[in-house]
Amino acid sequence: MTIPCRFSVLEKFRNLKNLSPFKLLCLEKIIKKGYYITIMKPSMSLMAAGSNYFASPECPIGVRTVRDASQPRHEHDYTTRMHQHDFSELVFIGGGSGIQVINDVEYPVVAGDVFLIQGYCEHGFKSMEQLSLTNVMFDPGRLPLPLKFLRKLPGFNVIFRLEPTLRSRRNFKNRLHLPKRELAAAESMVQRLAGELTAQSDGFEAAALGILLELVTFVSRHYASQHADNRAALVRMGELISRLERDYIQDWNLARLARLAGTSPNNLLRLFKAATGDSPIDYLIKLRLRHGAFLLADRTRSVSEVAELCGFRDSNYFSKKFRVLYGVSPREYRRRLEG
Repeated sequence: MTIPCRFSVLEKFRNLKNLSPFKLLCLEKIIKKGYYITIMKPSMSLMAAGSNYFASPECPIGVRTVRDASQPRHEHDYTTRMHQHDFSELVFIGGGSGIQVINDVEYPVVAGDVFLIQGYCEHGFKSMEQLSLTNVMFDPGRLPLPLKFLRKLPGFNVIFRLEPTLRSRRNFKNRLHLPKRELAAAESMVQRLAGELTAQSDGFEAAALGILLELVTFVSRHYASQHADNRAALVRMGELISRLERDYIQDWNLARLARLAGTSPNNLLRLFKAATGDSPIDYLIKLRLRHGAFLLADRTRSVSEVAELCGFRDSNYFSKKFRVLYGVSPREYRRRLEG
């Protein structure tokens, strides 16, 4: 969730004038083989460090509310200036409207809109009309988030994974928009979160994490209900990832997954890999292996039984793939768990 934006389209590289023909040829070969290159483009924007916003190094969560975004309202408030940061930011538009610029693309926002800004994405507001907003800031790489459960929510996959990675004007139209009642409920959770972070009473870290998870689940559920009849590609992709998380043991193939997503196999492969870094089948294999690693803690099950319970028909293939992902065989992994 905190990776820089990927430029996987070849034309993006052709527009980089500082690349020699030889380097461009090498990049073309790499891209055509299915790899993705992360490019941090030179930027004159400000860098906002999480340490300036988080309650403590052990609790990388913060809340900042700006009632009149036309003027700075707290220290390190860069709302009206182009900036980027080393954490994720869940944005709630509480009132008014404005134009948010994200990686050189303009997006109109209004009261009730909710969206995620990933780390290292250049952004800032170009214009505002009585705009008020709240930013819930967190570092997903340093928090014990239960991703295994969150990824079962289609709305989570769209809001926190797909839309930020594949962001475009067309996809942004599928952002979450909360009605007044639901927005008030979300703002109440944010106020509770801010209260815990400010008071820092005993156990505030656990309480803050709990409220953050409650908030993430809340917006994820509302996205799913709001877009229940929306068959946009982004929504179908979110549903597909959730289906894999729930039913990884099924006998999936690319053609069947493409039918479920309502797109062609080639288009699914392109979108899925751009969003997750893996092909759908590789993603599925990693899901099965993670579940296998969990089951290996139970010594009453043989490696062959674990492989079968994870969806692998061949225990040798399971062991081979397990070694690639974890660096050791399933038996060695089990021995290390015991040690």
